Amino acid sequence: MSDDIISAIELNLTKSTFFKDITTKSRRALAEICILKNLKNKQILFTEGEKGHSLYHCIKGNIQLYKTSADGREIVIKTIKPGEIFAEVILFEENHYPVSARALSAGQVYVLPRRQFHCLLENEDFRYDFISMLMKKQRYLANQIKHLVIHDVEERFLLFLREQYGEKEKIVPALSKKDLAAAIGTTPESLSRLLLRLKNDHLVVWEGKTININTRVWQRLTTD
Repeated sequence: MSDDIISAIELNLTKSTFFKDITTKSRRALAEICILKNLKNKQILFTEGEKGHSLYHCIKGNIQLYKTSADGREIVIKTIKPGEIFAEVILFEENHYPVSARALSAGQVYVLPRRQFHCLLENEDFRYDFISMLMKKQRYLANQIKHLVIHDVEERFLLFLREQYGEKEKIVPALSKKDLAAAIGTTPESLSRLLLRLKNDHLVVWEGKTININTRVWQRLTTD
């Protein structure tokens, strides 16, 4: 890769939730093994049980991690947002992907081949940076669990919209209602009941692909 491409990748990594705090030297080494992959809507990255060849860093769009039950039902495990890494479990614990991954919209990821990443881990400085990153991810997941416990469905829904799109009066989400429900840790039925109540209260109306939001919603959320 050219220096310009590597520099562009480094810049993206500085915006990452987990790679932004690693040293410049480690970030450069990481950028050199990243492979940019463009994703189409609903494109499958890997499937549950497939041999794990890479971990991934989400740049643009959302990625849904899910498992398939014995009766064919899909159980959503997590919705990945830009800046997050996923499938890192194949580095140490698993030789095969324990879940499937699907793009929820057109987007981009960096593919980090497992073999090249193991070579980076042989360097003590990079290994220390990476372990620190994993510890931060564990704290992040713990905070996510706390978030689910503390906030009710309405709060999680509004906080998700604010985090993803800002305090706007009109939002066109890239996710379907089903996928958004999974992203905030609730069922589509619960989200539908919430949307009906918010619509009756003249606060939030989701019609077609557009969500119209009364500004009082953001004021109330900030106050609360």
